[in-house]
Amino acid sequence: MKNSEDGTACPRKIAIIGGGAAGFFAAITTAEANPEAQVTIYEKGHDYLKKVKVSGGGRCNVTHGCFDPEDLAACYPRGSRELRGAFHHWQPEDTIAWFAERGVALKTEADGRMFPKTDDSQTIIDCFMHTAYDAGVRLKGGSGLKSLKALPDNNFSLELVDKTLVAADAVCIASGSLKSSPLTHAMETLGHTIEPLAPSLFAFNLTDKRTHELSGLSVQNAGVKVLPNSPEQTGPILITHRGLSGPAILRLSAWEARRLQERDYRFDIAVNWLGDQSEEQVRERFANMRKRDGKTLVKSKIFDEVPRRLWERILNAADINENTQWANLPKQCETALTDELIAARFKVQGKTTNKEEFVTCGGIRLKEVNFRRMESRIVPNLFFAGECLDIDGITGGFNFQSAWTTGRIAGLAMAG
Repeated sequence: MKNSEDGTACPRKIAIIGGGAAGFFAAITTAEANPEAQVTIYEKGHDYLKKVKVSGGGRCNVTHGCFDPEDLAACYPRGSRELRGAFHHWQPEDTIAWFAERGVALKTEADGRMFPKTDDSQTIIDCFMHTAYDAGVRLKGGSGLKSLKALPDNNFSLELVDKTLVAADAVCIASGSLKSSPLTHAMETLGHTIEPLAPSLFAFNLTDKRTHELSGLSVQNAGVKVLPNSPEQTGPILITHRGLSGPAILRLSAWEARRLQERDYRFDIAVNWLGDQSEEQVRERFANMRKRDGKTLVKSKIFDEVPRRLWERILNAADINENTQWANLPKQCETALTDELIAARFKVQGKTTNKEEFVTCGGIRLKEVNFRRMESRIVPNLFFAGECLDIDGITGGFNFQSAWTTGRIAGLAMAG
């Protein structure tokens, strides 16, 4: 609380730029920590929490069941070091408790992803809208930011697209990706550096007869890497009508986001359809088949991990006749089959991104932000939360968790 010219008390005015996950969490945190503050969310559109709505196929992947800050931070290709400390202040356990206190129970699936028990993202949206209303947060839809000026007294003047002028004691940028030119221009004018933006979490486009007309088939434990030498990512791989997707592909796209952009999304990958099985293990399996079941046809699938239709494509790629028995499998065909199983090479020719769930790496340079408060090291009382920062996580609820964490820290700091 500060005083006006006539000595009367004036509420602290907080402007949140962006009505998404990070923006709402920062706004609610500020308003609950300082009930006298005047907290307003300015959203350029008229729909709030749009990514929450579509996340997880409409179920909302709220967070991930990883409760060790070190392990959690390791799931962020960018921002890992900075988030390690931040997660000691707010991590998935805190997120779970926060929602539970507001009547929303979460559940953990086998892969660690956490969703509301209702399996409906509207549950999360309703929770935020009701909590924001109860906390006195003001919502200004259709109020995009045109310009932002820092004043000599460490306050701010905001001009909205409708030419409305707004005064604020503190501003939190929670706009999502810094793709909008007015906001990018405003940050650069204030002295901040924008790390180059690049898509993250995208599927790979292929034109390969091995996957043609296999859309919908999946392998639950596969490995994939970008050639020649990227680290391998493991997990489910889904064959789509355009190529390959699924958690393993999305994780790889996140870790290699900038390098793949530099290559214009034209690159080679190697897929191990058997996950962690090695060449030695596969050849031993083949040897056992020759000894014990030599008369069995090779087309009789021996790996439960590989769907039958995909197995048939693999045999065809290895040039193995459908009447070939294991006992008569030529050495060169065995080598080709081994390669197709654990090191199948594919040429990627572009990417496919779900625009509604779009995640971007790049944003405000992290060295310019004090992560103890999520405050700018350049401009006092300017805060950041969520994807506007050069932070992004792999698929599985990690991007929302970084939004909750950074929003929480910023909100407490802005409460003053």
